[in-house]
Amino acid sequence: MNLRHRIVKQLTVLGISAALLYTGTAAYLAPPAEAAVSTRDRVITIGKKYLGTPYQFGAKYGSTSRFDCSSFTKWVYHYVGKPLPRASKDQAKVGRYVPRSKLIKGDLVFFTTTSRPGISHVAIYIGNNKILHTYGAGGVKISSMASGWWDNHYVTARRVL
Repeated sequence: MNLRHRIVKQLTVLGISAALLYTGTAAYLAPPAEAAVSTRDRVITIGKKYLGTPYQFGAKYGSTSRFDCSSFTKWVYHYVGKPLPRASKDQAKVGRYVPRSKLIKGDLVFFTTTSRPGISHVAIYIGNNKILHTYGAGGVKISSMASGWWDNHYVTARRVL
């Protein structure tokens, strides 16, 4: 490629780039900021958008005006392309087992919330012994697993991402 051809090519690219910037079209060419973010981080970011959304036992999947624990996790993971079953006890069978000491962001954590044995609650682990979930008053919220009720009712965890 001769020098004149290279100069013409560079000027053409600069002219097109300037035109795109001037018209605002260049914004559509740039990858979205989320592209560099991991799927695990996206799960947490998406889930946090629903903080304060009311809790309703048996909430209909697909509605974002109210969630129960498993409709919340199913919705958030569906949003990043990871389908989950509807019920928490069934979600606890997906992916692979993770010991509590090895939890990482985006893992599903399961609890028992009744006097009956077994899984009856699911949450998203967000790091630092904290979970993102919905249960009772306040709806979608962040809670600590470090001590208290959630610590005493922890059952297991699954890695689905």
